[in-house]
Amino acid sequence: MKIKIITLLSIFLFSCDNTKPDNLSRPNIIFMMSDDHTSQAWGIYGGVLENYAQNKNIKRLAAEGVVLENAFCTNAICVPSRASILTGQYSHKNQVYTLTDALAPEQLNVAKLLKKADYQTALIGKWHLKKQPTGFDYFNVLPGQGRYNNPVLKDSTNWKDGNKGGKAYQGFSSDVIMDQSLKWLDQRDKDKPFMLMTHFKATHEPFDYPDRFKHLFEGETLPEPESLLDFYPGESGRTYEGQLLEILAERWRLATINKSDRYPGLPFDTEGLDSIQIRKKTYQKFVKDFLRCAAAIDDNIGKMLDYLEENNLADNTVIIYTADQGYFLGEHGMFDKRMFLEESLRMPFVIRYPKEIPANERINDIVLNIDFASLILDYAAIPQPDSFQGESFRANLRLETPTDWRKQMYYRYYAHAENRPSHMGIRTDRHKLIFYYGHPLGLKGTYTNQTTPPAWEFYDLEKDPLELSNQYTSYENKFVIDQLKSDLIDLRTELGDTETDPDELKEIIEKHWD
Repeated sequence: MKIKIITLLSIFLFSCDNTKPDNLSRPNIIFMMSDDHTSQAWGIYGGVLENYAQNKNIKRLAAEGVVLENAFCTNAICVPSRASILTGQYSHKNQVYTLTDALAPEQLNVAKLLKKADYQTALIGKWHLKKQPTGFDYFNVLPGQGRYNNPVLKDSTNWKDGNKGGKAYQGFSSDVIMDQSLKWLDQRDKDKPFMLMTHFKATHEPFDYPDRFKHLFEGETLPEPESLLDFYPGESGRTYEGQLLEILAERWRLATINKSDRYPGLPFDTEGLDSIQIRKKTYQKFVKDFLRCAAAIDDNIGKMLDYLEENNLADNTVIIYTADQGYFLGEHGMFDKRMFLEESLRMPFVIRYPKEIPANERINDIVLNIDFASLILDYAAIPQPDSFQGESFRANLRLETPTDWRKQMYYRYYAHAENRPSHMGIRTDRHKLIFYYGHPLGLKGTYTNQTTPPAWEFYDLEKDPLELSNQYTSYENKFVIDQLKSDLIDLRTELGDTETDPDELKEIIEKHWD
């Protein structure tokens, strides 16, 4: 009789425990993302700026979680990368190819799936996808790029398309965006799990910073990347010059002449300087501004971490910090992104979840921005829809990488320009092959209608991790290059990209592939 009573009591308690299907046991998710905050400026990925980055809170996250060494975007420009993060799709699937494209409000995204599964969803800060956000219970977002000082934010009550609508908030954008994020956390429904996306405008050009950092690095000379004086075409064998630092110097010079307040730290001039002196002077201002801007992000990551601790949310919250792509900080004499070179391609990424993820670990697996939504769905116990092309890397984060995890990745950039043509490529753990097909293909958001000569680049990342020498014409690499070309075709076919090829691209590929 005693055994029967104990059994019945156990069944009763078990059924009571499951009346609310895991609402409070499912983890909360905080996805923090910056714009262009490249790995070289994080101070945890090595590099010449490692000892200069203000990163105590990024370090804190890394010490308590996992850092991805090889997280990559599939199209290194802001709008397409953000669309891929939300939809779990490559650009050719979600049809967000360039900066001028918008994410269709009816498009399925990760926020819609979480909201349907009884998560509260919120987005605060940079949106950049044009149309009014969907899938979020609450949003308060910058119009377009937004501004650094006293930013305007738009919610559902004052939304207007374009740069209209919204309300101004006093302060520096990174501080305002975090303050509004914490305010939402205070006001949320405490009986539901939540996903909060906090997206900083920083560190996007014009790289502005709050007054508290204006004297940071004053009087110092910061170390330079090895390839700073890589003057195109030079000895590297690169086929296109990209966005050279001299373009940035000219923007500062004109802003000085026109008395524009867009850029901080003016006046700036290069009168009487030779080409090397101009590049070096430009680099110093650029990288100091960038790191000052980034320091404000680190401050605010700390505010979020403290809030979670103080409100007993830290243990059951997955917290991520990443950037929407990489950025050149003088490497190859460049700034900006877009190229399929490492500094532009790599997305720095750190994640903490004390219940499951080990502390102070790094993994080398190839992870893509299309995988982020899959991971979030996995943690929320939501099945992945067929339209998503990514894979959850939850097991990888537990140091249990599946044996069939991807060994190579596909990349494609569409916003054709003469100095950075449209291109596609493949990367493995060791090799990279780039094909500049150089055609606008009639897409919106390209910078010229003029085509550029098709060209190839090949890098052995083990021998040449800084991509200082294009080895495409080297006979000793012929077998590897031929295999990569074959694999690239297979990847494009598998992912459905070949189905989108117009006749112009088919002709270019047929003529220049061999």
